[in-house]
Amino acid sequence: MLLAAFAKERAAGLHPVPEAAATTSVRNSFAGIVTAVRLDEVAAQVEIQSSPHRVVSVVTREAVEELGIAVGVTVTARVKSTDVHIDLAF
Repeated sequence: MLLAAFAKERAAGLHPVPEAAATTSVRNSFAGIVTAVRLDEVAAQVEIQSSPHRVVSVVTREAVEELGIAVGVTVTARVKSTDVHIDLAF
């Protein structure tokens, strides 16, 4: 229910992507809601639901703590990669 409400509000312009996003070279961004955070001693796995997409990222525990990332927080995941892997569909 929370995700659907967020999606409706974003569509209405209530949760725009911050202006600072325009100053980055990263073009692939996924705004969404944090749905899970798994902490280890050094690393953390953060799961984000962005519309129909589920994005999972491993970041430092320090970054999670400094940014205040927790379940229910609205975030934007930015993806920049120099490699693309293609698998055959069977």
